[in-house]
Amino acid sequence: MFSLVPGGGRTAGRRLSRALKALRRHRRMRPAEVAAAMGMPLRSYEHFEAGRGRLNLDRLHAFAAATDTDAFAILASLALEAPEFAVACADNKLMLILMMTLQDFEAAAGAEIARLEPRTAIAAFTRTFAELLAAARRRDALVEDWLSRRRCSEPDVSDGPDGHGDGPGTQT
Repeated sequence: MFSLVPGGGRTAGRRLSRALKALRRHRRMRPAEVAAAMGMPLRSYEHFEAGRGRLNLDRLHAFAAATDTDAFAILASLALEAPEFAVACADNKLMLILMMTLQDFEAAAGAEIARLEPRTAIAAFTRTFAELLAAARRRDALVEDWLSRRRCSEPDVSDGPDGHGDGPGTQT
């Protein structure tokens, strides 16, 4: 059964802790920096980052603001049991974008959402996520291709800016 916080209790706290620590480290921040940005004492922040206590959405959003990450991705990482998902979405804000798009959809569709068949939604989401994956892979392939072409055409370090031997390795 899918649940927002599978396992609940300590297991959920450990997952939350792993995601928060991974995000803080991804941003190269110290606990004291995040605590200060969140406006809370260091000990309270350490308690929060350790995943102790109940999940506090206000605090989670404050953490995301302090670290410029995606609060919805943190929540999704708990359900997916994948703290690395929160880190993967830290810069592109994928889950925030998904939630904003869903908000727009709800505003436009309203009660019509109830008439959607599950298989239609599954097909639409599957197609959309396949397209996103293909776009990410194309981007990676383009970057790799560009880098490999640049490596093959790198000038000799002894060449000057015009490639004619008047660089630092040339005797004059």
